[in-house]
Amino acid sequence: MNRRDAFSDRTPLAVDAERAAGLSRSWRTGRSRSLAGRRRMLGGYLAASAAMGVVALYQTGLTSRVPELPVPGFDAPTVDASPQAYQLLGMPDGLLALLSNATTMALIGAGGVAPPRWLRRAAAVKAGVDSAYAVKLASDQVTKHRALCSWCLVALAGTLSALPEAVRQAR
Repeated sequence: MNRRDAFSDRTPLAVDAERAAGLSRSWRTGRSRSLAGRRRMLGGYLAASAAMGVVALYQTGLTSRVPELPVPGFDAPTVDASPQAYQLLGMPDGLLALLSNATTMALIGAGGVAPPRWLRRAAAVKAGVDSAYAVKLASDQVTKHRALCSWCLVALAGTLSALPEAVRQAR
């Protein structure tokens, strides 16, 4: 195998217009099992990102309040304004969640219709790390803050929903 062949399964940073048109058509109308699974993963991450966007609006002062369910035990401001929410890298964790989700979605969306194995595995590892951290933060809501954030739980559900498919596609 020559060096050129060793790198042939890697997606270039830019593709020609004909390949881009094919990718557009495939993503929008393709019916493969793999593509359907990638769409489900992206849907989970987009839901998680929407929820974290609401949290980030509050954490950065773009809005003075964060809506919360009128249910005992739910108190998003307590969770989202806690010191813990600003400890990692000294910034609002809602912003970090958006960056992390965007990275995972890029891994899921890259590689064309049939991404190479290394890319599918990278997406699965990243989804696993995301899921583990989301579970840890949800546990902290109960144990440290004694309050739940409904937005954070939506993000948890979206993140966890992508993991089984990510693992399946990595195999």
